[in-house]
Amino acid sequence: MIRVVIADDEQLIRAGLRLILEAAPDIAVVGEAADGTEARAAAERLRPDVVLLDVRMPGLDGLAAAPAIVAAGPKVVMLTTFDLDEYVHEALRAGAVGFLLKDTPPRELAAAVRTVAAGNAMLAPSVTRRLISSFAERGPARREAARQRLARLTDREAAIVREVARGDGNAEVARRVGASEATVKTHVSRALAKLGVANRVQLAILVHDADLLE
Repeated sequence: MIRVVIADDEQLIRAGLRLILEAAPDIAVVGEAADGTEARAAAERLRPDVVLLDVRMPGLDGLAAAPAIVAAGPKVVMLTTFDLDEYVHEALRAGAVGFLLKDTPPRELAAAVRTVAAGNAMLAPSVTRRLISSFAERGPARREAARQRLARLTDREAAIVREVARGDGNAEVARRVGASEATVKTHVSRALAKLGVANRVQLAILVHDADLLE
């Protein structure tokens, strides 16, 4: 079972998300939280696989709570009403693996939770890729710093990392670069370790900061 904690200050939203997720046979909602402080405590106490974390909450909001929750182990997905919320990009930098709109269709919500629990980032072409591109800070100093970090990679790793930054999954990346999925996974894992980033979303942001995509 995939264990999920829902953090949102609106009880009605939490109830709706719980109803949708618990209709799936492989997902269990093990806790709820009304603010960031409660979400952080729930993550540490319940050790869920995934935390759905609202961006805007009273007291400690989702943005401030995200780093501690990520550090506790769960995968964090931000919940937002707007697909270009100015806070989400910073949350992705803090280690969240993506975000969902609150009006996401029920079937897609459950699928998203499964995707994140399996270790994949939420790089939805219609939302997350656009957000990363829109909010990436590409000043000369940041661009040069990102390029210096990426220079640690081999040519093969760098080519695969650029494809990952486009938001494609391992199968599509493998097709593009002419490699097996297993090879892609290996190169991505090595790149994450070399660059000191936590997940594919942070990897994509680094590539965007370096301005290496056409």
